Amino acid sequence: MRKLVLALAVILVAVTLSSLFVVNQTERAFVVRFGRLHVDAQDVPVVYEPGLHFKLPFVDKVRLMDARLLTMDGNESRYTTNELKDVIVDLYVKWRIVDFSQYFEKTGNGNRRIAETLLQQRIDAALRAEIGQKSIKQIVSTERNAVMNNVRLVTEAALREELGIELVDVRIKQINLPTDVSESIHARMRAEREAVARQFRADGRRQQEEIQAAAELEVATLLAEADRDARERRGSADAEVARIYTQAVGQNEEFYGFLRSLSAYEGSFNSKDDVMILEPTGDFFRYMNNQDGVQ
Repeated sequence: MRKLVLALAVILVAVTLSSLFVVNQTERAFVVRFGRLHVDAQDVPVVYEPGLHFKLPFVDKVRLMDARLLTMDGNESRYTTNELKDVIVDLYVKWRIVDFSQYFEKTGNGNRRIAETLLQQRIDAALRAEIGQKSIKQIVSTERNAVMNNVRLVTEAALREELGIELVDVRIKQINLPTDVSESIHARMRAEREAVARQFRADGRRQQEEIQAAAELEVATLLAEADRDARERRGSADAEVARIYTQAVGQNEEFYGFLRSLSAYEGSFNSKDDVMILEPTGDFFRYMNNQDGVQ
């Protein structure tokens, strides 16, 4: 009798436990009964909110779905710009489920892989249309955010209606260029930089020539003015010397003759190799023969 009671208690506990299920705060749940969703009186699938719930033991199966903000890493895809050049775009998408019943039905009992495949297709079509209207420069720099916002706005309503999901954000992680496009763009950029460099060098040479010409003109002007001042000063000095000399000569002509003779002697005998053939009684040796200068 005791064993029977114990067995019945174990069965009762097992049945009770199999009749209960818990839905976490980050989840929502559906109950599948005999291969179909459990519905209410209005034939609407019942979405189980977070908390403790009951189900038919050994009959009902619980399907849990993530209610959090989800991230999908998109596949790198190749798109063509309005310049007929290809770009490789890598992006990610933030999304969440807002209509769990519709999502469950449209994605094969809540299969996230199916949902993200459909999401990728929608995003890819919208992004292809947007990039087809832009240039590479616009996509990379000036209108990158605008492209992503347009993609989100175009696909958001359709995804909510078709899959019951909300598209929260679309962001480009990376934009790459194929090898042929990259080489072409790099060659063009090099050519533009070289043209700019040549222009800078030409401007630099022109400014150098202007500065050098101005400096040479200023130097020539300064030298001419200095030479003019020097000539004027030398002329004044020579005139003063001549005046003083003349005055000195007028005061003592004999002394002036003596100085002239000494200067002539110094200029004539400044080398041992100098040879002069003159009569010793000539006027040149006047002060050599007689200190008074008398012949």
